[in-house]
Amino acid sequence: MKQIAQYQDGRLEVQEVPRPIAPPGGVLVRTTHSVISIGTEKMKVEQARMNLLQKARARPDQVRKVLDTARTLGWRSALEKVRNRLESPTPLGYSLAGIVEEVDPAHTRFRVGDRVACTGAECAFHAEYVAIPDLLTARVSENVENWQAAYTALCAIAMQAVRQTEVSLGDRIVVMGQGLVGLLVTNLLQAAGARVMAVDVQPSKRAFAAAMGAEKIVIQGEQNLSDEVRTWTEGYGVDAAVICTATQSNAPIEQAAEALRDRGRIIDVGITKIELPWKIFYEKEIDVRFSRSYGPGRYDPGYEWCGNDYPIGYVRWTEQRNFQASLQLMAEGKLKLGALTTLCAPFSQALKVYDDLMQDASRHVGVVLEYTLAKLSEGPAEGGVSLDGSRPSSRKRISKPVQEVDVIGAGNFARTMLLPHLAGKLKFGTVVNQTALSSNHVKTKFGFREAGSNANALLTADSPQALIIATRHHLHAPLVIKALQTGRHIFVEKPLCLTREELAGIDEALSQSEGTVQVGFNRRFAPATIELRKELSTISGPKSISYRVMAGKLDPNHWYANYAESGGRVVGEACHFLDFFCFLLGAPVRVLAQTTWSNTGRLSFPDSVAAQVEFADGSCGQLIYSAEGDPKAPKEAISVYGAGLRAEIRNFLELSIYRNRKESKGSFRSKGHAEQMDAWSDYLQGNREHPLPYEQSRTSMLLTFAVLESIQRGSSVRLEGNPESAGRAANLAATGRS
Repeated sequence: MKQIAQYQDGRLEVQEVPRPIAPPGGVLVRTTHSVISIGTEKMKVEQARMNLLQKARARPDQVRKVLDTARTLGWRSALEKVRNRLESPTPLGYSLAGIVEEVDPAHTRFRVGDRVACTGAECAFHAEYVAIPDLLTARVSENVENWQAAYTALCAIAMQAVRQTEVSLGDRIVVMGQGLVGLLVTNLLQAAGARVMAVDVQPSKRAFAAAMGAEKIVIQGEQNLSDEVRTWTEGYGVDAAVICTATQSNAPIEQAAEALRDRGRIIDVGITKIELPWKIFYEKEIDVRFSRSYGPGRYDPGYEWCGNDYPIGYVRWTEQRNFQASLQLMAEGKLKLGALTTLCAPFSQALKVYDDLMQDASRHVGVVLEYTLAKLSEGPAEGGVSLDGSRPSSRKRISKPVQEVDVIGAGNFARTMLLPHLAGKLKFGTVVNQTALSSNHVKTKFGFREAGSNANALLTADSPQALIIATRHHLHAPLVIKALQTGRHIFVEKPLCLTREELAGIDEALSQSEGTVQVGFNRRFAPATIELRKELSTISGPKSISYRVMAGKLDPNHWYANYAESGGRVVGEACHFLDFFCFLLGAPVRVLAQTTWSNTGRLSFPDSVAAQVEFADGSCGQLIYSAEGDPKAPKEAISVYGAGLRAEIRNFLELSIYRNRKESKGSFRSKGHAEQMDAWSDYLQGNREHPLPYEQSRTSMLLTFAVLESIQRGSSVRLEGNPESAGRAANLAATGRS
């Protein structure tokens, strides 16, 4: 892998070095973005380029160490030690974001594929791979991009400084220095309800400070700070001053002390000279504080490298909790990182970037390095399915009410579970069945206007009518695509399709159609499900659902046993129950599945499966779909666990809720077929929004395909991206769809 190395003679190199391994209890991360901390790193590079005399003047503490060595070991040993130090490369960087590639066996918080922010000058280097201990790593949420998360360490430094101010609403605070950290301090103080005066010596910082929320901006040399403070505070002085400068002058400290009110507070963040004039500090009784990097835990090996967290009751804001708070503010859009990012460059150009930053004319503030490289793991370690991207969606409301519905495939299921619930609500147009006799029977029984046996003839011209597709599974996708091309509003019985390729074809057809699609995932419409969802909405935190289905043995002569027609029981049946999980738990992120019975012999595809699904909020769904068992047991049994709640559903006829040491029971008569048909007919008549948006059905199908892939790979499969993300919504809004 490649890493930036700095030498004490001033050289910077990008070197090929061995890839690290995850530290005990930690993770190995593939870097996607890192941020150059211009103030700190520029100072290191400048010091490295100094001659020995300049180095000695800049770092008298190091000179004292050399003298101590000379006194104890002699000058020859001292000079050898200095020479070795000058010859040895040191890393640069301490704030980045990336993807977890390996996890130490003792680690429990992250998994391979997780997006994380990483911090620490001891480990979060400008390098393609980094080994990070547990508490210097924080999970990145879906609403935060990796380039933003790469700022986490710098944001935590600024956050700890703001905490040291003990800011209150309406406080007036001076921030001395508007470099990268100073601007972040300004941003955070403004977000906390303070009024901020930003102070710098460079006029170019004025626009940045204004963008970060400064109420008043003072450029030293153009304005008199003392006069500006007196006017701004009605003569009282500011409540606090945050020193974010890096200078050998004592002027910032003296100016801050003068600007403070009686018993004001100074917080030092930058590496700056501090000599406290006794008179003003004594008379004002000024409180002087230092802000130590990211917060409590910093520089404590037991915390950072051994993973010994501090109890929240004793230390509310540790560095790890500051990381999490920073990422939350990013997710909420309260950190204006785009306003201060002046350069995003490829990691391959890092040396040129550093050369440019060293020039006096450089006015860069936030500089992000972007890494492009292959994943460490190649092979079947973990699959991935993308849920994201620009995809069509069902219209919320229909543009013109539909009065008539046609049907393709009116077998026993459609005649029993679908058509009776539409009778009297919509007119029946044409019914198409495989045989003329059965078509005519359905026409007579339900009052269709016409009967036929040629589906293609029904779909040859544009039609505003609705269409039910209840054929065998292999015909679903071709018929949906053809019907969308004629502008139909479609109800298709599950599954929507049999492959990802067919799903992509439906995506394309829907994006160019005035029609809509709804899939027959009726379990989400069942009254017991709706009641359960209401109960779950009143509790917080992740939930766990165990869904057991005793499907019974599959007759090898049944059409379901013909894989080409049915797609097998996982796609054809289990999709129902996976959609139930998505309806109650939200966006799936990972699944691990296995077969629980042999899939060799006469049935050569999965007949009994178990799948564990992880969801974005930490919830989980466990599906056991089995052909084995005793038929006297309920076919479907569901157990739900949440904070202070347990629920049980049996065949969607009974719902028991256990809460506050009490049990409440409900009885129902439907698995949701009638309710779904009612909702769809109301939608077709313009009385409600679409009851099952396409993107939700799409996610459930992708989860179903991921279950099959997990079985085939023998490993977990990650579903990447949130189908309801803000970026996607904006994309759809641009095309007029929602």
